[in-house]
Amino acid sequence: MKSDRSVVAAYVVLTPLALLMLVPLLFMFTTSVKALGDILSLDFRWIPRRFAWENFQRVVEVMPFARYLYNTASIVVMTFLVQSVTISLAAYAFARLRFPGRDLLFFLFLVQLMIPATSVIIPNYQTIRTLGLLNTRMAVGIVYFASAYGTFLMRQAFRAIPRDLEDTARIDGCNGPRVIRHVLLPLTKPSLIAFAFVSGTFHWNNFFWPLLVTDTVRARTLTVGLAMLTQATESTPEITITMAAAVMITAPLFILFLVFQKPFIQSFAGAGALKG
Repeated sequence: MKSDRSVVAAYVVLTPLALLMLVPLLFMFTTSVKALGDILSLDFRWIPRRFAWENFQRVVEVMPFARYLYNTASIVVMTFLVQSVTISLAAYAFARLRFPGRDLLFFLFLVQLMIPATSVIIPNYQTIRTLGLLNTRMAVGIVYFASAYGTFLMRQAFRAIPRDLEDTARIDGCNGPRVIRHVLLPLTKPSLIAFAFVSGTFHWNNFFWPLLVTDTVRARTLTVGLAMLTQATESTPEITITMAAAVMITAPLFILFLVFQKPFIQSFAGAGALKG
C-alpha cells in the first residue's frame, strides 16, 4: 500500500514537470510552422492561423542541410565505433589485468572527468593543426576517441561478470581480444548501449569544438550550420526559418528516442544492475 502511494506521489510530482519541459519543444515547433506575419503580430497564439510548411523547404534552400546532416551523422558513428574499441580495451585492462600502479593509473584516468573541457581546447587545437586535420570530420571526432566515462562504465560492467566465464573461454582457446569480443561484450551489451546513447546525443549536439576546427561546408556540423543560419538572418526577422532548422536538427534524436524508448531505458537499468 505504501509503495502504491509512493508511485502515485511520484506521478503527481513528475507529470507537471514533464509537461513543463515540453513547453520549449512545443513553442519551437509551432513557431517553425507559422507565417512571418503571425510572428510579427501582437496577437500571440500557439496554433497558427495557417501552417507554413514551406519554412522547412526554405531551410534546405538557404543552407546545405543534407551536407551538414551527413557530416554530423558520420562523426557520431565514427566516434562511437572507435570509442567502443578504446573503452572496451581500457576497461578490460583496469578490470581484469593485474599490474603495478593499476588503481592509481585508473584514478588518474578518471581525473579527466573533473577537468573542464575548455581548459584543453588550445592544446587540442594546436595538435589538430600540427597534424594538418583542420576543417575535416576527423578533426571533430578524434579528440573524443577515448572516453573516461565510457571506460569507467565498461570497467564496472566487466567487474560484475564472474571470472569463471573468462577462465572457461581461455581453456577453450580464446585469447584476450576474443574473450572481450565473444564473452564480455555480449554480457555487457546494456552498458554499451547506454553509452552509445550518451555519446551519440553529446556529439550530435556538440557545438564549440566543431565551430573551432571547421570553417567550410565540407566539414561543418548541424549545430554550427544552425549558428551560421541564425547569424545570416540577424538583420531580418527570420525566426520561423531558424526554428524550422532547429526542429529538423532535433527531430532525428527525438524520433530515435520514441522508437527505442524501451531498450533505451532497459539499457540504463541493465547497466545499473551490472554495476551493482
